[in-house]
Amino acid sequence: MRVLLVSTYELGHQPLHLASPAAALGRAGHEVRCLDLSAQAMDEAHFGWAEAIGFSVPMHTAMRLAIRVARNVRTARPEVPTCFYGLYAPVSRDLTVGVLADRVIAGEYEPGLVAWVDALKREQVGVDQEGSLIQLERSPFAVPARDLLPPLDRYARLEVAGEERLVGYVEASHGCAHRCRHCPVPVVYDGRIRTVPRPVVLDDIEQLVGMGARHITFGDPDFLNGWRHSLLTVQEMHARWPELTFDCTTKVEHILRNPSLWHQLADAGCLFVVSALESVNDTILERLDKGHTTAQASAAIDLLRAHGIEVRPSLLPFTPWTTPQDLLDIMSFVVEHDLIENVDPVQYTIRLLLPEGSLLLEHPDMRPHLGPYDPEHLTYTWTAAHPVVDELQTELSALVERELAAEQPIGAIFLKIYRRVLEAAGHSSDPLEQQVAIAAGSVEGRPRLTEPWFC
Repeated sequence: MRVLLVSTYELGHQPLHLASPAAALGRAGHEVRCLDLSAQAMDEAHFGWAEAIGFSVPMHTAMRLAIRVARNVRTARPEVPTCFYGLYAPVSRDLTVGVLADRVIAGEYEPGLVAWVDALKREQVGVDQEGSLIQLERSPFAVPARDLLPPLDRYARLEVAGEERLVGYVEASHGCAHRCRHCPVPVVYDGRIRTVPRPVVLDDIEQLVGMGARHITFGDPDFLNGWRHSLLTVQEMHARWPELTFDCTTKVEHILRNPSLWHQLADAGCLFVVSALESVNDTILERLDKGHTTAQASAAIDLLRAHGIEVRPSLLPFTPWTTPQDLLDIMSFVVEHDLIENVDPVQYTIRLLLPEGSLLLEHPDMRPHLGPYDPEHLTYTWTAAHPVVDELQTELSALVERELAAEQPIGAIFLKIYRRVLEAAGHSSDPLEQQVAIAAGSVEGRPRLTEPWFC
């Protein structure tokens, strides 16, 4: 059967969530094409060729964009069976199942996707009673079909030591052992993980090296959920391709729980770690069930730097409980820990998303702030306890977008955000401005990807 897999957005990297199901479908005997709308133009010929279409929706932005594209496809070719698959597939089922899609599949979606296409081939078509499936068991993994995707030079690169390097993206595990309340992963995986066999990961890295990759991003929700598996993977990668560097994502508590691990990861080529610091208000961190305190975040930064590894924090500054002083405290933390160049400016504007199923929806401290569900933005609305916070988030978002479009340096953007937050917090003086200016000019050359990610 002719199957078109479509990606709308996958954090600026070559879409693994096209390549992996494409390999599974190809192994099952189907003919597959891939279309990445973040790097390729809309190709009507592909849609005309397809006998079934799957939209990859591994994150919130991808889901919103896929809904728009699927509406157009459904209008043009209403007879073609359509599926949404990935972490966000179950969100807003009233908008998708039976309207834009015949099936939605989350979790370990490859077996369900193959079964759906197999059934179509046998002419067992239509929407089943539920129309949706969360799949956590799976068939054997296939090495992703990278040959069906655009080349790596169409995607984000690593900037380090005055040069840019092509980047490959892989995952050594799926799901997460933790249940942070603001995260979409536990809604589907419920505290479970699925490891990708090491030979499959390494064979995929071999493909990426052949395509020119000199740096690998391990995009697991948490790379150290199965730390032995991850360590052995990067050690073997380093033995086979010693020139490769890598980055990974992990929680503060994992950084501190495995202090002896970091010299081994550094020796294997780890340049930086993405870690969700989110806030420096310990009460907010507790509501999110982050599993760390601000003091522990400081200790994690120090531990990684002792091994030559930088932290690139992700932040969640805007929550219903945020005050202007909380925002100022975040920026002061960034200055004090010399992180200005490590934080993409968009991180200072991130607002809490509450999709259907969010573990925060039933939290007693959330209920006073909740509004109705917004189907266009795929989130429940909420209002901050402090009135200026909602206005400030909108204002800072516009500021960052404008400054990035003007290609302003990160330090200059930070100063503008800092001054506005200082004003909102009611401070008339600027005691940190001199420190900020010095710090902003002292960290050039730290490793970073050229496209700041957001969900």
